[in-house]
Amino acid sequence: MDIVIREVKNRREMRTFIHLPAKIHKNHKNWLPPIYIDEWKYFNPKKNKCFLYSDTKLLMAFKHGKAVGRIMGIINNRYNQHHGEMHARFGYLECWNDQEVAHALISSIEQWAKSFKMVKLIGPYGFSDKDPQGFLIEGFEHKPLMVSASNPEYMIRLVENEGFTKEIDCLAYKFALTKPLPDIYFRVAKRVQGNSAYTLHEFTDKKHLEPYLIPSLKIMNEAFEDIYGFDQMDEREMMELAKRYMPVLDPSFVKAISVNNQVIAFMVALPNLTPGLQKARGRLFPFGLFQLLKAAKETKQLDLMLGGIDKRYRGLGLDAVMATKLIETAKKKGFEVIAIHLMLETNKRVLGEMVKAGATLIKRFRIYQKGLTD
Repeated sequence: MDIVIREVKNRREMRTFIHLPAKIHKNHKNWLPPIYIDEWKYFNPKKNKCFLYSDTKLLMAFKHGKAVGRIMGIINNRYNQHHGEMHARFGYLECWNDQEVAHALISSIEQWAKSFKMVKLIGPYGFSDKDPQGFLIEGFEHKPLMVSASNPEYMIRLVENEGFTKEIDCLAYKFALTKPLPDIYFRVAKRVQGNSAYTLHEFTDKKHLEPYLIPSLKIMNEAFEDIYGFDQMDEREMMELAKRYMPVLDPSFVKAISVNNQVIAFMVALPNLTPGLQKARGRLFPFGLFQLLKAAKETKQLDLMLGGIDKRYRGLGLDAVMATKLIETAKKKGFEVIAIHLMLETNKRVLGEMVKAGATLIKRFRIYQKGLTD
């Protein structure tokens, strides 16, 4: 076999690793390029704190001297220790429709994971659930969502041919704002807002929003603790996440609820930036940022990215308050659709609410697993 696997060891090789997907997806109209300035930070151990508590391996495949594939192996030791697991992850797998290349890349990560005594390999998955997770297996006809996979269909076959089976699916829904929300949501929201203990916060500028960002993200550490793949963030990681999205964040699409000046619930949505990212080809400068801001102004789709409620206040209708207010704001600003970001298929309560509200399933992403045996 004339395939050579090499570890990424210098900046020139890293450049090839980062930009290879653009060549592979050259004719793929529904591919969403990454923001390259973020990619350079993400794969840099000096700038990405996740490397401090993870073992990693970045590999590239070469055929006749040409780069034809890439993959990353990750062992998140902090997550494994917290959950009592011995699992490795593969992520950022890219190649053309070539089973031999896929096999060479995946088997190399399998052997690497075994050298650390790992018993299971899952993927595609990054350092945490904040990174793209899973391969798209349904909904290829719909435009891609931010921070989610936009792989070609053949990747499913390439991975399954290597012995991987389903671990868990993540789902994305779409809610048409032309549909009336069931009246029960408005009745519940009105009842909750009648309780003076709760204060709803809506924002018109980033200056007033900033003090609420970190307290809102802190809720995730408790609210998402039992969710598959969730890795708690420290305050530095929260600040980095907030800083990453602040340039394109519209404060009017952030809703929060507090009790005694403590944030207990939040919801964050972004105008869909997919067309802007595609036109910018992943580059913010010199004109890419303009393309993103232009897309944010022109899109009719709002993407619900994050949300959480303090465990002590669940089931009280706080989600109805934030959802109705978000829909109200979206309609006023001319939006026609809200896309609800990835939700685990095991989250039956929330998925039930999606169906009740009239949302439709638009995408399914699958995280795969394979036992590692000698």
